[in-house]
Amino acid sequence: MVRYPVILERDDNDTILVSFPDFPEAHTFGDTREEALTRAKDALATVIDLYIGSRRPLPTPSKGRELVQLPALMGVKVDLYNAMTSAGVSKAELGRRLQVHPPQVDRLLDLKHGTRMELLEAAAEAVGATLVVTIGSEMTARPRRRSLLPRPRGTSRPGRRAPKAIR
Repeated sequence: MVRYPVILERDDNDTILVSFPDFPEAHTFGDTREEALTRAKDALATVIDLYIGSRRPLPTPSKGRELVQLPALMGVKVDLYNAMTSAGVSKAELGRRLQVHPPQVDRLLDLKHGTRMELLEAAAEAVGATLVVTIGSEMTARPRRRSLLPRPRGTSRPGRRAPKAIR
């Protein structure tokens, strides 16, 4: 999960201005709080994409009350970029390790490109990292656990009748 703090301020025209303490060059606005936060996600993705494109290190998120979170796939790509930077692996070297052409590596790090998880997992392994995916709940109540794996034939879920045997 990639989250960065934002500062929301109301201006004289009742517009809500958004700034990022960690990215002083990024600003946006909205007529409502919800619109401002929605635009903040786009602004955050844009500025991070610019950092990645210019091979600049991404700042560690500072503390803040109001956080903006990138969508999951974008977050994985940011984490991959940070892992590459930490390991000292260039895009050219990642391409050699994955045995892919430079445009494929560019797409791998392009926040707006819909990359398959298998490729991101292979890229993470190529830089000595591990891709870990979790699904969580922000609900205060304890969520029910459900398996994402198919149940064996002939078993039923609690509270349901077992299927009739086929003869």
